[in-house]
Order: sequence, then structure tokens, then C-alpha cells
Amino acid sequence: MSLIKYSLEYPVKTSISFLYKKLSTPSGLSEWFADNVNIKDEVLIFYWEGSEDQAIVLKQKKGEFIRYQWLEDKGEEKYFEFRIQIDDMTKDIALIVTDFAEDENDKEEGILLWNKGIGNLKNALRI
Repeated sequence: MSLIKYSLEYPVKTSISFLYKKLSTPSGLSEWFADNVNIKDEVLIFYWEGSEDQAIVLKQKKGEFIRYQWLEDKGEEKYFEFRIQIDDMTKDIALIVTDFAEDENDKEEGILLWNKGIGNLKNALRI
């Protein structure tokens, strides 16, 4: 089965270091991405309303991007990534989210989830 890779761009008004902490630390992710996030032996455990998922960090460059992979997808070319992009002229900051979908319906659902999640992130950034 062929996966559909897609990227979404969201303008954010904050500092790069503050944004990166929200994307890369268990406490930051707990504020907007999941109900709670813990880390054990380099595995992040995400808790949502009675369920849990586990992920690892595949790649990261502080202040630029972090790429996660769910353990259930290990060995596949499937991940989700947060990339911080700065406009050279305006210095505006954008968050680029890259994810994968199984089909068009899965992609549409993923976009809705990311829109909601990034809305939560933007609220957390206003603290």
C-alpha cells in the first residue's frame, strides 16, 4: 500500500525556543498534543482518554525540527514531523507539520486532527 505524505503550514507568533519546547518535551507536548506524556528509556508514552501510544524520536535539530515515529509504525517510512520555518524577509515563524495517511479519507481526518491540535498549541503558546 502506498502512503500519502502531506504537509500543513501554520503561522505562529512566538519565539523559536519557546515553540520548540512545546514540540519536543514531554511537558510541552502534554500542554496541547496529549492528555499526558511521559518518557521512559527514550520512548515517549502519550496518554489520551484511557488509551496510550508510544513513539520514538527519529531525528531532531534543536530549534529547527523534530521527527517522531509511532512504535507501531517502526520499520515503515511513516512518521510525523514538526519543522520550524522562518520567512527570510518578514521573519515570521511558521510551523510545518508533515504526516502520512493511508488514503484520502485518512488524510482528511488527519488534517482535521492537526488543525484542532495546532489550535490547542496556539492557545498554549499564549501563556
